[in-house]
Amino acid sequence: MRFKGNRTAPLNKPARPFAPARDMTYIAFYKPYGVLCQFTQPEDSDKRTLAEFGFPPNVYSVGRLDFDSEGLLILSDDARLNKALLTPGHGHDRVYLSQVESVPNEQQLVDLRAGVILDGERSLPAQATLLPGEPAIPERPVPIRARKAIPTAWIKLTLNEGKNRQVRRMTAAVGCPTLRLLRVAIGRVSLFTLTLQPGEWLKLGPEDVARLFEPSDQRLTVPGIHN
Repeated sequence: MRFKGNRTAPLNKPARPFAPARDMTYIAFYKPYGVLCQFTQPEDSDKRTLAEFGFPPNVYSVGRLDFDSEGLLILSDDARLNKALLTPGHGHDRVYLSQVESVPNEQQLVDLRAGVILDGERSLPAQATLLPGEPAIPERPVPIRARKAIPTAWIKLTLNEGKNRQVRRMTAAVGCPTLRLLRVAIGRVSLFTLTLQPGEWLKLGPEDVARLFEPSDQRLTVPGIHN
């Protein structure tokens, strides 16, 4: 099993909306497909959990990704980070790549940008861009369901809130169900700049913890995509 446990991510110099504690641990993890965001295995289940990845003791996931979603997950033993990132009203950018069924037209993208009705309320405005090709990302161990008569496409979505299964529900609402979903960045902390692969993790330095709260980089380069 590969991991990058003691490597510290590169430091930059953003403003500090959150001050990390010296004695606390902050981790960026590339959660693979088919892993639960918990350390205990449910009764009568053989599903994989976070317990197999060799994390330091006492850390837990800050937020979550669904079992069938992939990408950037933050873990920490600092309860303040959980509150700072997840309390409603403390919005921060989350960037996703969503492989969807059908190729969305401009109106469907406009609808995503405006927000859609979820649980009787309109989601916050989002940024939605149709990628001009397929990103160069690791293959999923379980292929997506594919229908020969229906093409697929990739959308980059930036949200400022985290409702339950929000990306999947939003794309379904505009007629393009999500087939594969990766969270690739939180704020300006990106899987691509950290060079993580599925199942790998690293400890974040204090400046990169602060970058979790910065607006996402709209120039974020997606591997394999040339604009």
